[in-house]
Amino acid sequence: MDSLFTSLFTVALAEIGDKTQLLSLVLASRFKKPWPIIAGILLATLANHGLSAWAGSWLRRFIEGSYSLWIIGGSFVAVGLWLLIPDKDDDETPRLQQYGAFVVSLTLFFLAEIGDKTQIATVLLGARFDDVLLVTFGTTAGMLIANVPVVFAGNALMARLPMRTAHLAAAAVFILIGLYTMFF
Repeated sequence: MDSLFTSLFTVALAEIGDKTQLLSLVLASRFKKPWPIIAGILLATLANHGLSAWAGSWLRRFIEGSYSLWIIGGSFVAVGLWLLIPDKDDDETPRLQQYGAFVVSLTLFFLAEIGDKTQIATVLLGARFDDVLLVTFGTTAGMLIANVPVVFAGNALMARLPMRTAHLAAAAVFILIGLYTMFF
C-alpha cells in the first residue's frame, strides 16, 4: 500500500501548477463538458502512467541491487530539483475541437504527459516499488485529484492556489523520497 499512497501523494502534489492543470483549464473553458474531459484525462493517464510504471519496473531488473537504489534515489532528487524550475506556458492548442471534448482531452493529456515530470516520476515510482498496478492507480488518482477540481472550478480555483508554495512542497517530497531511497 506504500506504493499506492506514495504515488498518489507525490503526483497530486507535483501536478499543482503543472501544464496539465492549465490544459484542464483550457479544455474546461472551451468545451464546458466536464465529464468527457475527465474521462479523457482518466484514460490518457492510465495508458501513459501504466506504460511508465511498467518501464520503471522493467528497467529495475537490469540494475544490480544496491546500485538501483542509488540511481532511483538520485533520480528522485533530480526530479525534485527540476520541480523548482517553472513550466513554460505552452499556449499552443491543436485544432482538434472538431473531435469533441473526450477525444481532444484523451489525446492532449496523453501527449502532454510524454516527458513530463509526472511521467518520469511514474517511471521512478515503478522502479522504486516494482508494483506496476498500484503505482499506476496511485499516479492516476493523483492526476485526477489535481485536475478534476480545475475542470469544475476553473479560473476561481487556480487564482487562489499559492503556486510557488505548492512547487516547493512537491520538490521537497521528491527530494525526501530520493534521500530515503538512497539511505534507508
